[in-house]
Amino acid sequence: MNPSYQRRTVDRREIGVPIGFVLLCELVGILGALATAPAIETWYATIAKPGFTPPSWAFGPVWTLLYFLMDVAAFLVRRQRDDRPRTATVALGAFAIQLALNGVWSPAFFGLRSPALGLIVIVPLLLAVLATTGLFARVSQRAALLLLPYAAWVAYASALNAAIWGLN
Repeated sequence: MNPSYQRRTVDRREIGVPIGFVLLCELVGILGALATAPAIETWYATIAKPGFTPPSWAFGPVWTLLYFLMDVAAFLVRRQRDDRPRTATVALGAFAIQLALNGVWSPAFFGLRSPALGLIVIVPLLLAVLATTGLFARVSQRAALLLLPYAAWVAYASALNAAIWGLN
């Protein structure tokens, strides 16, 4: 078999990996948005919020960018699986856990209109994001750096969630 043909075949197959990460992360974002949207102008608009609350319009663009950075970071780690299979597998497992927690937070906070339940979800989410970032660093420094804005935003969102819980 012609080696260049084999290379093209592998490259085509690898195209599905980043697309898969994009679809998975964006699906979590879309599901979160579906839980969030109905509550924004009704419940969320009426509850007490701290002075450091961002405008509602900022959440969509911020989360879109963060999900994209998460996609790229996960792809970089996945790409290194042949060099560090066990470490990459553990890192991607942690990524899946934090993504699942991410997907649960919006329905807990906005869908159930419960800052307390949101806080119960977001604290483990923050810990999972920090653990994932550390595990990604063992595989790819670039991947870990790409998760830092996400970790910062989840830390900020945790403080915001706690403040809203305290005010309401």
